[in-house]
Amino acid sequence: MERLKQRADFLAAASDAKASGTIAHVSGFVMQMRARGDNRPARVGFTVSKKVGNAVERNRVRRRLREVVRHAAPDALHPGCDYVLIGRRAAMALPFEKLTEDFDGALTKLSKAPKAQTLQ
Repeated sequence: MERLKQRADFLAAASDAKASGTIAHVSGFVMQMRARGDNRPARVGFTVSKKVGNAVERNRVRRRLREVVRHAAPDALHPGCDYVLIGRRAAMALPFEKLTEDFDGALTKLSKAPKAQTLQ
């Protein structure tokens, strides 16, 4: 898994996700997907706003989301796509298994999106 680190990549994922409807809302996070149009490995970015809490709480949410992605099946993320997970406050209190189920459900929803189906 490669990481998104540039602000421009996060903004591109957000604008493309809004335009194409490739957004999945679950209890612990929001997932946005952007198809880059190449065959490089999938990239994942994590963001948590200050509304979630102080730095300790935001980092805890970010670490939990990173672990969820790390534990996902290797072929779960489509090559040539960028994914952005926006952490919610609920991610701190949810059991890890529930976060994992939500992640799998969000990936399933995004893979059924019309724009995502052109990637397969």
